[in-house]
Parts: sequence; structure tokens; C-alpha cells
Amino acid sequence: MIARLLALLLLVPLAAAAASGPPAEGPTATMRLLTAEDGVAPGAGALSAGIEVAMEDGWKTYWRSPGEVGLPPEIDWSGSENVAAAELLYPAPSRFTAFEIENFGYGGTVLFPVRLTLEEPGAPVRLRAEARLLVCADVCVPETATLALDLPAGGGVDAEAAGLIAAAAARVPAEAEAAGLTLRAAHLSDEALTVEVAADPPLTAPDVFPEAGRAGFGAPEIRLADGGRTLWARLPVTVPPSPVEVTPVALTIVDGARAATFPAPLADAPPAPPSAALPLLALLGAAFLGGLVLNVMPCVLPVLTIKLAGAVAGAGQSAARVRRGFLASAAGVMTFALLLAGTAIGARAAGVSFGWGVQFQSPVFLAALVLVLALFAASLAGAWEAAIPSSWQTAMARGRAGYAGDFATGAFAAVLATPCSAPFLGTAVAAAFAAPAPVTLALFAALGLGLAAPYLLVAARPSLVTRLPRPGRWMLAVRAAMAVLLAATALWLLWVMARGAGLPAALLTGALATAAALAPLLRRFALPAVAALALGALAAPLLTPVPAARASAAAGWEPFARDEIAAHVAAGRTVFVDVTADWCLTCKANKVAVLDREPVAGLLAAEDTVPMRADWTRPDPEIADYLAAHGRAGIPLNVVYGPGAPGGIALPELLATRQVVDAIAAAR
Repeated sequence: MIARLLALLLLVPLAAAAASGPPAEGPTATMRLLTAEDGVAPGAGALSAGIEVAMEDGWKTYWRSPGEVGLPPEIDWSGSENVAAAELLYPAPSRFTAFEIENFGYGGTVLFPVRLTLEEPGAPVRLRAEARLLVCADVCVPETATLALDLPAGGGVDAEAAGLIAAAAARVPAEAEAAGLTLRAAHLSDEALTVEVAADPPLTAPDVFPEAGRAGFGAPEIRLADGGRTLWARLPVTVPPSPVEVTPVALTIVDGARAATFPAPLADAPPAPPSAALPLLALLGAAFLGGLVLNVMPCVLPVLTIKLAGAVAGAGQSAARVRRGFLASAAGVMTFALLLAGTAIGARAAGVSFGWGVQFQSPVFLAALVLVLALFAASLAGAWEAAIPSSWQTAMARGRAGYAGDFATGAFAAVLATPCSAPFLGTAVAAAFAAPAPVTLALFAALGLGLAAPYLLVAARPSLVTRLPRPGRWMLAVRAAMAVLLAATALWLLWVMARGAGLPAALLTGALATAAALAPLLRRFALPAVAALALGALAAPLLTPVPAARASAAAGWEPFARDEIAAHVAAGRTVFVDVTADWCLTCKANKVAVLDREPVAGLLAAEDTVPMRADWTRPDPEIADYLAAHGRAGIPLNVVYGPGAPGGIALPELLATRQVVDAIAAAR
């Protein structure tokens, strides 16, 4: 329509009589009918018209979908001659409040473009329109007007009228593709309409106008993410959709002069709100704090054990040697952090899902950790000292001054920290896995610096270690205690392997790792025996069948079913989702400290509550997608849904009883 009007304007040789009918004045508004053409050109089968409504200050009229109250315009063209069809177009609306209710419509002066199709091309046209509008301020006044305009055959174009109609037509929402918008998800319940839309170019200050039959909606909660390239909106339902009819849903998005209308097929579950965007400097700070807090988490006992081993080994050494040794350990931490960043970047480029701690889903990785822990434990227990070369003993047991052993200690400590989560860590890691490669590297480097901070502190103040007692017989007891702790960690990893890869794989791996740890006692055949048994331990998970995925969850919990959440919420139930894994130590801490204790356990057992457990011990694409939808790259993740929170309330990584109780109450 706009292109045709512009072409008509170019053909105007000189001004002509205005193609406008007489104005019809009412109590609150004046209306008139106008056309871009002075007459009907030879062979013309269509005309561009418009109905202009000029309202008094403070008065509003309604869009085609007015909101909870109001009426859309009604135009009756039955009194016209030589008109086969008339299509009324609606410029993009604005939001206004009438009687404390959200409504969609127009104020001031609005022009509704009309597409007229003629029965007899080129013949004269007699236009008669009965217009009925509801105009509201503190009260509502129905305005009715009879609009008339006759167009003879022949004639030209009215520049003024054509310009007004073209400007109004330019404000009619386009199709989604033309406006650079793509619907990702939409979900409608009795509580809210939740949508997610991708935008290119980015949005700046959008508004969302829904249409769903007779349903009414309140003011939307709108969030922009990815620099305005993702729009998430939740519109509370004020008048529920009819339960006896399936009503198609349409969305109109308005962002300044940009507008689009498109259908919104409904999904089974609402899209999750995007995480609040943080500046890069804040994300770097969160990554550093997350790594720092990992050092004092109760789930990092193996890491603390390795650090204690380094401190004990450094006692009695020179300050320079202590400094260099702890710097080497910090370098080991940083190296692992950067390798993890590189793995994440490569996995993302290959289209493979990757998250914090997912390496613990691999039975081969678990077997390697069990093997290393068994070797460390045997070395600390003294099994190695008479049987292996001094260079290997130095690197593995840290009983001598070798920088390779210092480096390995730091890297190993970082590896063992990955099944843990901490405050600040989830936000930083999720951003790192989604960010461009340079930002990913920077965030993982900041995380590594936080995790390496204790080593760097000792390197800066070597006197913290040199004040320890000089090495002596007391170290034997310390070494024995640490050997027991590392052996216990290896047993825990074997239990994790049994849950993910099966009991036969875990038993075979444990037997071979134990044999490899004790092989140096064979003296002459130590190196060949250790190598053979180590290879056997790593291959054990591959030689045993992987059990089928468990279909049931723990007692009292339902298996995770994302597509059932919305149905439970629609029925008035509260849904508590717990994403966990056997290798996630923070998940275990949450379970023992909060979820399995009163009052939370009682709330989860209530009849109107559905506890769902998503087990991520083994890879599961559905769970990975669910984590990504909530802006998380690792676990634990706990989300509460209910009539009061159909979009879900995501809880922090470390649960507190009061937070969980309040979230359940809010969701209910």
C-alpha cells in the first residue's frame, strides 16, 4: 500500500481538490473519510482510503483487540456503491489505562488506512461508511458517524490525503520477518502469557500487545537480554481464555517506529526468563569470587587435603623455594582453568553441550581420577618410597623439591574442585559458556585466579609456611591421615561410577587402581606393572555394558518431566524441580542440610506439591536444555513453579531453608 501511494504522489502534476468527505463532529471526536485519489483512474481496481479520528485531549479509542474492556471500531460499508471489499488496517497501538485497567488503543488523532477493492474497475465510486467507535476518558462515550465521499471516473491524486494515508500505513505492523523478529517460544495458561522473541537488529524499548480471543492481559514484565537481541515477556492474565475453545494467539511488538504482528503457536512450558545481564567487569569479579569461595566450600575436602600436603611439604624450606613452589601450584590451577575454557570454546564451536563439572559424567574420566587418587594415597602411605624412581616419587608424592609435583598438585586440586558449586560461580560460568571466545578465556582466567588465590597468598608471604614445625616424625601421622582422606575420595568416585556406568565397571576399576597403587612393592617389575594396571583401570569402564537410564527418581520424588510442569501449575499445584547428580557435592550438601530436613521436607511432601528430580549423573540432553533455558552451565539448580510463579523462581546454588520456604509460599 505504501509503495502504491508513493507512486501516486510522484504522478501528481499539480494540486487538485481535496479527496475528503465532510467532517462528522461528535461530543468527543471528529471523523472524516478521505482517499488518496481524486477519482477512479481508468482500469483501477482498488483505492487507498482512510478514516481519520481526531479526539479531544485526554480521550482515547481502541485497537482491534482493546484489552480487558473497550470495543474495537466497527465500520459498515454496506451503503457504498461499486465496492466489493473494504479492509480496515490498524496502526501500531499504544498502552493506556482506563478505569485502572490496561487497554490498547490511540489518543489524539489517528488515521485507520482502508484497502478498497472495486466491483467494476475504472467506474465511479460512492462511499458510505457507518463508523461506530467507543471513546473513553473518565467516562466512555459511543461515537457514531456517517461518512460520505463520491469519486468520479478519471481524476488524479490528492497529495495531502495521500501523504496522511501513507504515513498511517507505515505505522501498520509488518510481518515478523520484515521487522527482524523471530518467535522462540510462547505459552498461555490461566495465569499468564509468557513469550520469548529473538530480534535482529536489537530492540531498545519494546512493548508487547497480545491477542487471544476474549482473554484480557495486564501490563507486561519485559526483560531484554543479549544487548536487546532477546525479548522475554510475561503478561498476567486478567480475563482467562475460554476453556471450551482453542483460541489462536497473536503478538504485536512495537519498538518506536518498528512494529510487527505474527502468530504465536503455543508450547507446553513457558520460556524461562533470561538472567540479568551484567557488565564484563562485574562478571569478571563474580568469576574471581566464585573461584575464591570454592576454596572454603565444605565440599572441597580433597582440595584442602592437597593444599595441606603442599604446606606440610614446604615446612622447613627456604622462603625462595616455598615461593617458587606455590607459584608453580598456582600455575597448575591456571593451566587447568584455561584448558577448561579451551574445551568449552571447542565444544561450543562443534555444537556440543558442555557445562561445569560435566567431565564427571564420563566413566573414563572418573577412572583416571580414581587411579591418580589411589597412587597419591599409596605414595603418602609410604608404599612408593622403596620401589620407584626418585623423579616419579617427587612428582606424585611431593615428598621432594620438584616443581613438576607442585604444578601437578595445583592442577589436580583444580580438577577436584569442579564437582562443587558456590555463590557467584553459576552466573560467571553460565556467562563464560555463552560469551565470545575472548570473554570466555577472560572469565575462566578470573575463576582460576580466585581458585589459586591461597597459593598466591603463600607465595607472597612464604613465612606463613616456614613458621610450621620442621619436618619430623609428626609428618608420618599427617601423611597417613591424608592418605586415608584421598582413599575415601577414590571410593566416593567409584560409587559415582557405579551409579553412572554400572557396578561391574566400578569394581573392576577399583581393583585395577588398587593393584596399580601397590605395584611398586614388586620393586623390579614396578614400572611395567603400574603401566599395565593403569591402562586396565582406564579401559575398565569401556569393557563393561552401560546400564539403561533410570526411569524412576528417588523415593518421594517424581522423575523430571519438563512438559508436565505447566499442567501441574494449571491444576493449582506447586512444582519443585531439583537438578542434581551423584558427583555434585554441593547438591549433596543442599540435600542433607535443607531438602531432607524440616520444614522443607514437609512442604515437599504436601499433597498440592510435586517434587521433581532431574538426575544429571549421566548426560541427558533434556536436562542440559533445561539448564541452558535458566542461564546455568552447571548444577545444582532448583526452580519452584506454581500459580503465583508459572515462569518459575530459580534459587541460588547454595540453598537456605528460609529461601526455599519463601519461594514455595510465593509460588503457591
